[in-house]
Amino acid sequence: MRQTKAANYDAIVFVGGGGSSEYWNNPAAHKIAKEMAVMGKVVGAICIAPVILANAGILNGKKATVFPSEIERLKAKGAIYTCAGVEIDGRIITANGPQSAALFGEAIVAALLQR
Repeated sequence: MRQTKAANYDAIVFVGGGGSSEYWNNPAAHKIAKEMAVMGKVVGAICIAPVILANAGILNGKKATVFPSEIERLKAKGAIYTCAGVEIDGRIITANGPQSAALFGEAIVAALLQR
C-alpha cells in the first residue's frame, strides 16, 4: 500500500471483516484515504472498515454508518452516525455490513459513473 498513488485510481474501497482492523491505525491506509478524499475520488468502506476512514479524519462532520460494534469509534472521531445500511456523503460511501453489500456495491458503481 505504501507505493499506491491516489492519482492512479478512481476509487478506494476498504472491505470489512476482522482483518480490516489491522488497518484502523495504519498510516499508509490513512494517507491514501485522505488523498483520495481530497482529490474528490470515491472512498468506500463496509462493515468495520469505516473505522479506518474515521481514524484517517475524513469522516469528521460527515454522515456515515458502520457495523454496530463500532458505532462509538465513529462518533468519537466526529462522524455523524446515521444507522443506515448504506450512507453516502459526497464521494464517501459507508455500509454497515454483509447485509448491505449489494447496495454498497451499487452505490460505488453509481458514484464512479457520476465522475
